[in-house]
Amino acid sequence: MAPHRIRRNTTSRIVILDTNAVMMLFEFQINLESELSRLLGAFHIIVPQQVIDELLRLKEHGKGKKQRIAKAALELCSRYEIIDLHKEQAGDDAILQIAESLSAIVLTNDQELRKRLNEKNIQSIFLRSKNHLALSY
Repeated sequence: MAPHRIRRNTTSRIVILDTNAVMMLFEFQINLESELSRLLGAFHIIVPQQVIDELLRLKEHGKGKKQRIAKAALELCSRYEIIDLHKEQAGDDAILQIAESLSAIVLTNDQELRKRLNEKNIQSIFLRSKNHLALSY
């Protein structure tokens, strides 16, 4: 039976991906969809355009492993909804604004961003023990 049915959670939660989170999925071989299903049940993934732009820069100007991971991360992101809100803001600021306006959860391993999310009472998902994702409350 699907995890969201066991929890009686039929409401889909919005999850926003941060650049370092997408890269981390490949570095530590984390299955994004199965981990999100385990944590949330139903979910909908959103990728801000700022994340796509940063991954494109890494793909074009990065070297070695970072460049390969950025290319794979772009392919993964293309499967999800890409939104172009808060165009004038930098990556973390845009993610904060989008998360606040959509009551979304942010997937990130960036300590500074997690601190800012916590200050605004926005949930985050992060890598724990280099092998699974955890939800902060």
